[in-house]
Amino acid sequence: MSEAGRALACSVGVVHAERIRVWRVDELPLPQAPALREAVAAMGLLGASTLGLTLGHAVLVRHGHLDIRIASHEFRHVHQYEKAGSIACFLPVYVQQLVTHGYANAPLEIDARLHEAASGERGEHLLLRASDPSRSDP
Repeated sequence: MSEAGRALACSVGVVHAERIRVWRVDELPLPQAPALREAVAAMGLLGASTLGLTLGHAVLVRHGHLDIRIASHEFRHVHQYEKAGSIACFLPVYVQQLVTHGYANAPLEIDARLHEAASGERGEHLLLRASDPSRSDP
């Protein structure tokens, strides 16, 4: 990831921005466990309208949708993972919020939206190094 990408991550509270890897993907992966896959589908998560997914310091964004707003939102989720201590500690809290409040009103999603950068301009050139078109470099 570029210096500008690391600076954006730090601006939304990420402590270890150097650990972030941004992957541009055709599709966001679905859980392999059938019960979890059904739950994700029932909540409307990871559908065609979902542009990004963060798991710890791994940020996956659909090709053509990486911009400053999406990056800052996903980087805020990185901060939330760091604050929770691990993926295993973060996910139960996040899923419970989704079940209780729904995606739009989940406190962690509200927090991520409040930390979105105002600009929606295409930001791939600012966030990623030019050397690898599929993902960011360390």
